[in-house]
Amino acid sequence: MKKNKVQKSKKQKQGAKKQELILGVEDSGRGPVIGPLVMAGVMIPPEKEEFFRKIGVKDSKKLSARRREELAAIIKATAEFSITKIWPYEIDFGNHAGINLNKLEAIKAAQIINDMQPDVVIIDCPSPNTQKWQQEVEKRLQLQKKPKISCEHKADVKYPVVSAASIIAKVERDKEIEKIQQKIPLAIGSGYPADPITKKFLEDNWEKYRSIFRQTWQTWQRQKRGKEQKKLSEF
Repeated sequence: MKKNKVQKSKKQKQGAKKQELILGVEDSGRGPVIGPLVMAGVMIPPEKEEFFRKIGVKDSKKLSARRREELAAIIKATAEFSITKIWPYEIDFGNHAGINLNKLEAIKAAQIINDMQPDVVIIDCPSPNTQKWQQEVEKRLQLQKKPKISCEHKADVKYPVVSAASIIAKVERDKEIEKIQQKIPLAIGSGYPADPITKKFLEDNWEKYRSIFRQTWQTWQRQKRGKEQKKLSEF
């Protein structure tokens, strides 16, 4: 079915002013030993930030799981968004190739910016060196008009648009953990090493379910070394 095209007069085109768009970028799941790291971008005009504040958009860690899901639905319905998932095998391959998680995030953040073409970008910086990390992002941009970029710590607390991205990223990461759990008959927990359920699952199943683990993480490597040392002591 063909779509009708809306044609504007030359005068209308000349008088139309492009609306500035702000993109917030945030991640969820940097520390877990199980599952993907999820990055999200949310793009809005500046005036929509007040709407986000009014409905209670804030750092995802300060919201219940149910409220995050409710807000994620509203955000997706009222803003442009992008979701990128970095799977355990990508993280492991990157580490083997000398691309650590900070650089991998910079690559993915640049992809989101290139795809969404914003005027302004605010990113919750994952690296202690915000200036160096921002340079890693900027050198990968392929836009004719480069946006103004700000990489800050705690941006998800300061800016509603970044808070919105944090909510979408967290909800999406939780969904991926649920999918993994549905395939495994044992409780895997949240995927974070400090979680007692995850810790027990890792100890008992680090070798059986290798694909769900970040195998370059020290938490997984310790289990492997312990198993190998035990085998050697049995000779």
